[in-house]
Amino acid sequence: MEEEGRSREEPLLLAELKPGRPHQFDWKSSCETWSVAFSPDGSWFAWSQGHCIVKLIPWPLEEQFIPKGFEAKSRSSKNETKGRGSPKEKTLDCGQIVWGLAFSPWPSPPSKKLWARHHPQVPDVSCLILATGLNDGQIKIWEVQTGLLLLNLSGHQDVVRDLSFTPSGSLILVSASRDKTLRIWDLNKHGKQIQVLSGHLQWVYCCSISPDCSMLCSAAGEKSVFLWSMRSYTLIRKLEGHQSSVVSCDFSPDSALLVTASYDTNVIMWDPYTGERLRSLHHTQLNPPMDDSDVHISSLRSVCFSPEGLYLATVADDRLLRIWALELKTPIAFAPMTNGLCCTFFPHGGVIATGTRDGHVQFWTAPRVLSSLKHLCRKALRSFLTTYQVLALPIPKKMKEFLTYRTF
Repeated sequence: MEEEGRSREEPLLLAELKPGRPHQFDWKSSCETWSVAFSPDGSWFAWSQGHCIVKLIPWPLEEQFIPKGFEAKSRSSKNETKGRGSPKEKTLDCGQIVWGLAFSPWPSPPSKKLWARHHPQVPDVSCLILATGLNDGQIKIWEVQTGLLLLNLSGHQDVVRDLSFTPSGSLILVSASRDKTLRIWDLNKHGKQIQVLSGHLQWVYCCSISPDCSMLCSAAGEKSVFLWSMRSYTLIRKLEGHQSSVVSCDFSPDSALLVTASYDTNVIMWDPYTGERLRSLHHTQLNPPMDDSDVHISSLRSVCFSPEGLYLATVADDRLLRIWALELKTPIAFAPMTNGLCCTFFPHGGVIATGTRDGHVQFWTAPRVLSSLKHLCRKALRSFLTTYQVLALPIPKKMKEFLTYRTF
């Protein structure tokens, strides 16, 4: 079914940020943008720009970054923090190459304890937090508004590749590392490590917590994906289906779908509750090479859901950003991007941010869509009903198929 207001325009480059190139660095290494992130309220953008530096940039971008002729629809003076004037850009020197970034949910009242412990002279206010995963296995926790370092979490024995906060605001942080483990931290208990999840045989590349906070997905350069319970921290199941290393994963906004991206050039869409494989999206090249020299040219790097749950974005090694509509098997739009490593949607829609191997970050226009009433109802219901609960409802079969995303 076509959604109202669907845009099929190609993504346009809104802005590109490039790091300065200090002479004291060997620019040939450690300049990658491995991670980019928007704060959940959309007021900040975090950019791992290489060489141990994270830039915290107030959103929307200042006028000088936006080409003439573009009106960023997300621009609003409401994004200014009340009582403090306009937020200022921050530079966080992490002292190590930064691989993973994650913002805490906003607002996060439980963080008052954290704030008060480290800054007793400051009024009791909730604060937005940024977690950074570093090359030496450390995780540094920063207060966004001031740029102050709050905590340093130690435990991992190798690169912290990815980070994810529970969306509920409980300040539980999950970290994924090259030491083949995931670790669970409670920032309300001064960063206490509360669980270590073992079982992966390779580096853990990615971790994603479902919006309903019930599940954790982890991808570790293996053909299978692990699904864990966020309640008992035990393994629920392994999802088998990819033919090569899985490197990225993301849940839909209603927790009803899980997507995984692999070096095998496929994205697989799963039902995380049943483990069923619902669909595969194959990344074919627009201009295939004449020989077999570039077998892995379409290897995937990143996949993410749009905030309303109707689109996916993928970044692959064939120098393309692709946008997919949920119910279609081929992309609805392409954008050329070189050396892409990561992508994420602006939480209010309309923009995709991508990071590159050269340390650049690019902002692209994304489809703006008015969700159908059917989809809004499905999203609302699936936010608290599992697939099994939907299947048990006394409703027509076609309605069950729609609610469980089996109408593709």
